[in-house]
Amino acid sequence: MAVTKIHFNGRLRLLFVLTVIAGGIIAARLVDIQVFKHQNYVQLAERNRTQILYQTAPRGRIFTADGIAIASNAPAFSLYYLSAGGPSGEKIPSFSEEIASRLQMAPGVLLAKLEEGRKTGKATLLVESLSVKTAAALQELLQYYPGLYLLEETKRDYPYQTLASHLVGYIGSMDEREWKKRDVSTGYRLTSKVGKNGIEKKFENRLKGKDGGVYLEVDYRGRVKRIIQDKKWAAGSDVYLTLNFTVQKAAEEALKNSKTGRGAAVALDPRNGAVLALASAPAYNPNIFVPYTDELTGPVSKRIDEYNLAVQGVYPPASTFKVITAAAALEEGNLDIHRKITCTGKYDSGPRVFKCWGTHGPVDFFDGMSNSCDVYFYAVASVLGPAPIERMQRKFMFGRPTGIDLPGEKAGNIYGPTRRARNKTYWFVGDTLNLSIGQGELLVTPIKLAQFAAALASRGNVYRPYYVDKIVSNQTGKEEKIGQREVLQVADLKPETYDLLYKALKHTVDDGTARRVKIKGLNVYAKTGTAQNPHGADHGWFMAFAGREGEEPSIALAVFVEFGEGGSSAAGPIAREMLEAYFGLGKYTPGTES
Repeated sequence: MAVTKIHFNGRLRLLFVLTVIAGGIIAARLVDIQVFKHQNYVQLAERNRTQILYQTAPRGRIFTADGIAIASNAPAFSLYYLSAGGPSGEKIPSFSEEIASRLQMAPGVLLAKLEEGRKTGKATLLVESLSVKTAAALQELLQYYPGLYLLEETKRDYPYQTLASHLVGYIGSMDEREWKKRDVSTGYRLTSKVGKNGIEKKFENRLKGKDGGVYLEVDYRGRVKRIIQDKKWAAGSDVYLTLNFTVQKAAEEALKNSKTGRGAAVALDPRNGAVLALASAPAYNPNIFVPYTDELTGPVSKRIDEYNLAVQGVYPPASTFKVITAAAALEEGNLDIHRKITCTGKYDSGPRVFKCWGTHGPVDFFDGMSNSCDVYFYAVASVLGPAPIERMQRKFMFGRPTGIDLPGEKAGNIYGPTRRARNKTYWFVGDTLNLSIGQGELLVTPIKLAQFAAALASRGNVYRPYYVDKIVSNQTGKEEKIGQREVLQVADLKPETYDLLYKALKHTVDDGTARRVKIKGLNVYAKTGTAQNPHGADHGWFMAFAGREGEEPSIALAVFVEFGEGGSSAAGPIAREMLEAYFGLGKYTPGTES
């Protein structure tokens, strides 16, 4: 018996020790919960009755120089599902069908989102970018749909649709690659929209605002009891462009209604290089990337032509280049402006016969320019030689980018004997004749020709084109100047050379191929061009600069119509529309939105 008692007392002692240890663990755990981790559990409990809905901030607007918003924001709503107290699992399918029918959504898509929200217990976005009309209809029905909540937000809106689309760009959802590049501390989420092209992309960090959020208290059924906190968003900064709204609109409408609907038009301020208009046709409507979800009537193709012909299209400048040939001959001093050359419609160079587009008879320098007589410039170039023409190209930065801050700008191609010599190939007489009239291997972009026109207007200043004037913060009102006058190069020609070029280009408007831009009250100087195209119809060019009578030129432009056949007939009317828009003539009033 003694042995059994001792053994029993040992068991009791062990049990007592284990009980003490277990009690100690429990006590320690209680202390940890009640004291050390009290706040954490309070927060967890708080989360069980609150839901956070992030609110996307309005993007900064994009304005033209005359204060018209060409990229702004429109009211939109997002529909969320708050799972706490929502329908039970077996009721989810019927619930989704009824909501989907009101939103014109596929029930299966909505069902998947509802199921995910019920499992995770998190606020789940069902559909975004609902119109005001749909939101108003849903508002009346929210009381019948437990766990639904409408959040007011904004969406990007381009009120003038295609206007300056290649410059403004568009926004879209981030892909996985973009998400990895983003710093989460900057407020980006997987659902964030970001700039994909143009100004929207270039100034993404400035246009994006600081997102807000709504902290909601919900009851056991998932109904919103009250807003605990409404953290207001902060709108992004506004970007002000140098564009003239009326000129841009005139250029785009005229290009769209041109013979082919394909081409480009660029207008610059020749006093500083500011871009007044930059249009590329066909344009696209960036609203297709940010539609109201409930207003889609069918599949919308998001395949657009992002090719910006104004800065990426390269073509022979044709007869607009005759100004370079004339400038080279005048600078060399071997051009008698009064000497007449008889145009019979062809020019015999020896190895071959070169044709003129017409038969002009005896022409002097001014008639040769105004009638764009090829024979006259063949004769001038034969005496002058190719080297001075090549040097004159370089004075005006042909064969080099304009320097505008846009992706993908092409440099074009300078044409002359230097490269041939470098490549140890021959330069022929025919090359000189082709060069003199802007054909052959010479290539320019529309913006390059506009830069050249502006340089002529300023008597030699080759400016870097710029299109952003300033950025203004919507929070502080602080203005940051972005654009500025920058001279890249000076074509330092003799004053009398510029005087004679001005006179010849004015004569071209008054009595020559550029008569379409003869406008009362304006001094307009212009040159037309028709570029040969071995692949189809010829291309049309028109280059001009103008100012009010008694004033210096304040606008320079270049218009290109692809397959337009004639510069005067195809591009000339577009140039006139742009000039009338800029000077507020006829149907155009600067700064109007009509």
